[in-house]
Amino acid sequence: MSEDARATVLITVDSLRADALDLTSDSSHTPALRDLAGEATVFENAFAQGNWTPFSFPSILGGAPVFADGPRIGVGNGPTLAETLGRSGMATGGFNASNGFLTAYWGYDRGFEQFETYHAEASNPVSKFLSAHPTWQAWTQFATQPFRAAARRLRGQESYPAENTSRMRDVENAAVSFIEGQDGEFFCWIHYMDTHTPYVPAPVNVRAVTGEDYGTLRMLSPHLRTGLGREVGSETLADLRTLYRAAAHQVDQSIGRVLDALERAGIRDETTVVVAGDHGEEFMEHGHLSHYPKLYRELTHVPFIVDAPDTPSQRVASPVALDAIPPTLCDLHGVQRPEGFTADSLVPTLRDGEDPDAGPIVSVTVRGDSVTQQPIPRNLGDGDTVVSVRDERWTYIECPAADERELYDRTVDPEERENRWDEAADEAGVAALCRAAERRLDALATVAGEHDDEDEEEVPEELEDRLSALGYR
Repeated sequence: MSEDARATVLITVDSLRADALDLTSDSSHTPALRDLAGEATVFENAFAQGNWTPFSFPSILGGAPVFADGPRIGVGNGPTLAETLGRSGMATGGFNASNGFLTAYWGYDRGFEQFETYHAEASNPVSKFLSAHPTWQAWTQFATQPFRAAARRLRGQESYPAENTSRMRDVENAAVSFIEGQDGEFFCWIHYMDTHTPYVPAPVNVRAVTGEDYGTLRMLSPHLRTGLGREVGSETLADLRTLYRAAAHQVDQSIGRVLDALERAGIRDETTVVVAGDHGEEFMEHGHLSHYPKLYRELTHVPFIVDAPDTPSQRVASPVALDAIPPTLCDLHGVQRPEGFTADSLVPTLRDGEDPDAGPIVSVTVRGDSVTQQPIPRNLGDGDTVVSVRDERWTYIECPAADERELYDRTVDPEERENRWDEAADEAGVAALCRAAERRLDALATVAGEHDDEDEEEVPEELEDRLSALGYR
């Protein structure tokens, strides 16, 4: 067998922070990923290049950071990862569990022969209300699951369990069907939404991580309390973390079944499997829940696991960014990567243990008048630009419009709580981070100036309904 991979399965999990997984213990709540990590390269300091899906995914599937060649969120104008691999003769399939930001409207279908997003138009007053109220929608789906399952059985259709509230089973089944239908090289992308708020894992998965029964009311109450604006006390926070952990377990179970499908097809040893979070999630570390426009570690530090054929198991501590995924997968398949892919390949690290490029990692977000303002900016000009830059020691965050600068020494302050800008701006290495931030800000200003007069195309109503269902009103 050649060194080139026969197939790649890229698995991305929405809002999955790095510490959501247990990759070491015998009692891990993510055993499938623990076992995968035991055979793979685990990048222990991997960072997303945005705090939101539309700000991080252009790097993951497009190979270039958001706003690289225009002020609009979405994939850039250059060849995507799927287009590049597809043009080499690989079959391509993409399966997204209903994230409205990862649709054809923003270019994410490009290069996929089979592409499913599982979002439906809200066609009546009830569905429109539920689309605008994500917690109500999720729990209504959960409560009505037994009736919908019974109806499916009466029609002679497969009856999905409660865990399909997140469309996890739909995505999993479609991906497995795609894998089983291939007899040559292929690229399969799977995107899970279970760990995105609101967290609605099936009760069996809550029991699996707690060892006790969580009633429906107990599962629902923390979402209701936060939805009503109540103070997030220790009990609410603990319940939310439990549901989030159970949702991670639920995803892990599905990933295990996808890996089993590769085994049944006889191609597991010839397949590269990549698992990554697209961004993290906050649990009051900096005053909020979910993932508002901030760039602290809990929102950017994500899992990143690469299991490629004929590569050793290893842990890599050097910081890497998720824009390394497209060039790495091209190299693993022996496909020439486009010039627009901005990062270096990680294949020398995977195969030979070489240190990744030590360049600083830049992440971007755009915030409105307040951190909690919605909707997510769809255009670079919709708010103030915030940039963070990381190396092995420092995190530097700058918002020029507000004249804000923050500097954190992660060797003594891993949670990024103590701003040391006033006392440590002259420390060795900080100047390089500032220059990297300045270059990125200058590039964004140039893009904004070149496209200043462009009219933003109106987002289709059914897509806005789906984004509302995710809380982006």
